[in-house]
Amino acid sequence: MAAKIKEKIDASVEGKLKSLYQLQLIDSKIDRLRTVRGELPLEVADLEDTVLGLETRLKNVEEEVAELETTLNEKKQAIKDFQANIKKYESQQGKVRNNREYDAITKEVEFQNLEIQLAEKRMKEAKASVIIKTELLEKSKIEFEERSKDLKAKKGELDEIIAETEKEEKELMKDSEAASANIEDRLLNAYKRIRSNSRNGLAVVAVERDACGGCYNKIPPQRQLDIRLNKKIIVCEHCGRVLVDGMLIPDSGLEDVKKS
Repeated sequence: MAAKIKEKIDASVEGKLKSLYQLQLIDSKIDRLRTVRGELPLEVADLEDTVLGLETRLKNVEEEVAELETTLNEKKQAIKDFQANIKKYESQQGKVRNNREYDAITKEVEFQNLEIQLAEKRMKEAKASVIIKTELLEKSKIEFEERSKDLKAKKGELDEIIAETEKEEKELMKDSEAASANIEDRLLNAYKRIRSNSRNGLAVVAVERDACGGCYNKIPPQRQLDIRLNKKIIVCEHCGRVLVDGMLIPDSGLEDVKKS
């Protein structure tokens, strides 16, 4: 009876190892497909941010130029109003009855002239700002157009690669989900953790030439025997990857999961 129970436990461990190894093989194929895309997704994301930033800058500069144009028009109209006031006051100077009224009108004329000078100064400043902003606007438009073309080209390149691999990736993702469903949460979480900490995404590796298939450190003969027996889950003492017998899954395509 005890022997039968022991056999069941051993079979269960072997089943877990097979499921983990099968999941690794599938996930490694997904990794290879995504590697084909290289840095393109990051390049596209960076370009999208750049284009968005340039678009915002263009909008802001256009609004600033519009505000400056409004200021110029307001100052032009103000100068006309001040000039009209001066003519009105000057016509009144000939009708004054005493020096006090004359001095009061003279001060108003002087005040209107000062307002004209101030308005002209503000117009000069606004015109200079318009020139600077217009130059910035033109440069920003050119840069926006160039970056937009780059983005379109990169997106097209990425879309083409995705289109070529999308169907296969979707099928592999389904296979990965199905394989994950056969693994208990504790083991699956450990698998994901090891995978995320591994440069090549390998969490489960076979023993190759008496060494770990992940870090290539030598494995003692007794430990290799334990791995071949599939009696317990064994991890590499050096890299922490789960070690399995390469013959655990016949025709597993082990070569496909080696590091790039």
